[in-house]
Amino acid sequence: MNRFVSNFTNKLDSKGRVSIPASFRAVLARDGFEGLYVHPALDAQALDAGGNVLLNEIDAFLSTLSPYSDERDQLSTALFGTSEILKVDPEGRVILTDTVKVHAGIGDTVTFVGLGHKFQIWEPERFRAHLEEARTKVRDLKKALGTRMMEPRTVQNTSPGVRER
Repeated sequence: MNRFVSNFTNKLDSKGRVSIPASFRAVLARDGFEGLYVHPALDAQALDAGGNVLLNEIDAFLSTLSPYSDERDQLSTALFGTSEILKVDPEGRVILTDTVKVHAGIGDTVTFVGLGHKFQIWEPERFRAHLEEARTKVRDLKKALGTRMMEPRTVQNTSPGVRER
């Protein structure tokens, strides 16, 4: 699988290292990125992390903006100017810097959360609250979509594939 899925909670050791989950390391290894690219999440007190796939997605998004626009500069600053490339040791551990730990409120335990093309690193209690909020929003969305599916639709009197003139 080439996606980050599931979530895992790991403790930082006495030297401040934390083990990246084995399934996440496998995705990173297939990705070919040396190290771990990490930046503060734009919309949460968490860290976004990944490899080449994440960087390519950021580049693709930035390329939709004018090269000299304020928006592109601001996003580049937020995504590249505050990022770090962490070294992964032979045992699959990284040392989270104080800068990224402060942004995410991380103490001695972290939760790794797979988001497909990237993963996030959270302080566990903050992740639990975020997950509950996400579940509530998904339930509300499901209800809204279900209601929309029940609304009467306008039926056209044409056969499929027949154009009206």
